[in-house]
Amino acid sequence: VRTELEPVELEDGAAVPKEFANPTDDTFMVEDAVEAIGFGKFQWKLSVVTGLAWASNYAMEMMILSILAPQLHCEWRLPSWQVALLTSVVFVGMMSSSTLWGNISDQYGRKTGLKISVLWTLYYGILSGFAPVYSWILVLRGLVGFGIGGVPQSVTLYAEFLPMKARAKCILLIEVFWAIGTVFEVLLAVLVMPTLGWRWLLILSALPLLLFAVLCFWLPESARYDVLSGNQEKALATLKRIATENGAPMPLGKLVISRQEDRGKMRDLFTPHFRWTTLLLWFIWFSNAFSYYGLVLLTTEFFQAGDVCSLSSRRKEVKAKCSLTCEYLTEEDYTDLLWTTLSEFPGVLVTLWIIDRIGRKKTMALSFFVFSFCSLLLFLCVGRNVLTVLLFIARAFISGGFQAAYVYTPEVYPTATRALGLGTCSGMARVGALITPFIAQVMLESSVYLTLVVYSGCCLLAALASFFLPIETKGRGLQESSHREWGQEMVGRGSHSPEVTRSNSGSQE
Repeated sequence: VRTELEPVELEDGAAVPKEFANPTDDTFMVEDAVEAIGFGKFQWKLSVVTGLAWASNYAMEMMILSILAPQLHCEWRLPSWQVALLTSVVFVGMMSSSTLWGNISDQYGRKTGLKISVLWTLYYGILSGFAPVYSWILVLRGLVGFGIGGVPQSVTLYAEFLPMKARAKCILLIEVFWAIGTVFEVLLAVLVMPTLGWRWLLILSALPLLLFAVLCFWLPESARYDVLSGNQEKALATLKRIATENGAPMPLGKLVISRQEDRGKMRDLFTPHFRWTTLLLWFIWFSNAFSYYGLVLLTTEFFQAGDVCSLSSRRKEVKAKCSLTCEYLTEEDYTDLLWTTLSEFPGVLVTLWIIDRIGRKKTMALSFFVFSFCSLLLFLCVGRNVLTVLLFIARAFISGGFQAAYVYTPEVYPTATRALGLGTCSGMARVGALITPFIAQVMLESSVYLTLVVYSGCCLLAALASFFLPIETKGRGLQESSHREWGQEMVGRGSHSPEVTRSNSGSQE
């Protein structure tokens, strides 16, 4: 045990120096190298590639649901329950595969899991354009959802190459690519649907995935994953490549990991140290998706009625209608879709501004609270203009809270279970997305106010869950091993005992 290194604490907001990994040390870890190399050209390229995956494999394929369903409702004369099933089956596929993709990424590498999921989505996305009957498109869209469940692993790979100070901002900016993807999908539908039809829309929407599949060959495997799996030489080569592209020096010494361990084990999410965090995060992700997609469904109903009171009165007087009546999407409908999408930009900007100021936990709690408060204000039977403002504020904050969860989750789990942890959380979000149509559409038929109470109450509980999370990841490095005290890779060299830090790494020398 060596004790000659003295702890060094950085002032709040101070830049991590290039000599973060002490040049007098003869060992360093991946976290040290990532911080020493810093943010540069490599991370900019990685941002674009990750954003392309987010826009093409996630945003476009999700946005197409709101365009495809009414079109098939009219063209194939589908009853309403079959139209709803077209959306639900995608979420079923995502829910069933999220944990699987996380396990594959922890066992065989982040890049491997991401490539397979993208190619899977590309294949079945194109194939669904040739579906002859309803049953076939139902199965094929479910398989597309199965592939989309692997997209969150792009965030895992992305986060593991980002230095601490840039991590939150960069992951939040992925939401910009989500908005770009949805806007592009709507514009593509405007051009394609009137002339070529929905089949060509499905095929053309899948083609951007082909570009990402080609760019995957440029993507390196996560250095954190390589060093954890015992492949130090490959990890070192990756870090040297990043340092060369960024024009920054590499830390001196030998690359080490404190201790190798099994990867991708579900039981690791429920160790005494992470059990409470895992359960709270599952509820937070569930509430995020439940509220976000619920608001999307409710917005159309509210706008058609003009205000909540009119909607409530209309529900009491509604008469039975033929379930086969349908209306094709109009130019005004596409305009509304664009405005709804653009409303998420303010949420990203607000979250981007506060997440490093008040912390991840408080950011999520604030997002849930504002959404809940706006939902309760709808009880006042406000006019159309105020209704629009409240709905846009609610959507802005719930989408920003979703992105804060994407920042927090990869930060709180160690490398061995990071992809699995994010995958299971994503799976719980799909459970929320599956349930929310029954609240936003079925329960709405019985009681508008009870529906609003359910969403408001759920988000209030999620706000409390955010406060009770035991770990705040603001200003912390990514944890390499679950056998080290949380965050010790970053904070341990500053405020923890250096004896512990050096004795762990010294065991590998």
